[in-house]
Amino acid sequence: MIVNYTSKGWEIITQRAHGLLAAQIASYWKFTYPPNHRLDTILAIAEHDDTGIEFNQQNLLTPAGGPVHYAMRGFDAKHCGQLMLASRAKSRYFTLLNAMHLIFLYEKDTSQAARAFIRGQRQLISRLRRELGVSAAQADKTYALMQWCDALSLLICQHAVQPEHRMTEISKGPEGISYELCQLSPDSLSVRPWPFVEPRFTVSIEFRTLSQLQFTSTADFQRALEEASIKEKVYTLKVHGIKNQGSPRRPT
Repeated sequence: MIVNYTSKGWEIITQRAHGLLAAQIASYWKFTYPPNHRLDTILAIAEHDDTGIEFNQQNLLTPAGGPVHYAMRGFDAKHCGQLMLASRAKSRYFTLLNAMHLIFLYEKDTSQAARAFIRGQRQLISRLRRELGVSAAQADKTYALMQWCDALSLLICQHAVQPEHRMTEISKGPEGISYELCQLSPDSLSVRPWPFVEPRFTVSIEFRTLSQLQFTSTADFQRALEEASIKEKVYTLKVHGIKNQGSPRRPT
């Protein structure tokens, strides 16, 4: 989960909500998908971290009793294994993209378990590319889109956008071009260069705020999370210079 400390308490965004935001972004990208795999790619982006569900997970607290931000976690063989098992039940294409994502996340982990897992994923990727008839270049390009949308979603979810029109680096996209994010107003953003099919659109993310700062157990935290009211933030993404006129298009 994504944890932000605010003046009102802990702001919690679930991993699945973050993935959905990444998919909303992907749905507007100006991108040539592998044949018959446009929807598969967008769904894989939405579900790239669906294994962990905050309402039934364990070990969601720090030693001080606060919620654990996703970046505090390291390689978890069980979690990764469950993700790949769920991917295999969906499709080989899902499995391919998720295997590439796990390599991106954990290839620098020096633990023996992580190294063994990464070796297995590299072998799996080679086999799946052959079976699917997807070249290494096309797989890398498609995964770059997945990673880019994930990165932009995380910047938005973590309030990591610089104020006063200062540029924030996102990452390189599928074409190898570096992109930057600019905050035009608290609820309006722009990306440079502009990579989307529409000049203006909206995305949204749901979150919960917990005024209680310390919890005695994961179950205590989960009860508070279940009982918290759900709110939604809506952001307009637009080419810099377009004025806010009328109602922007919402993802369908």
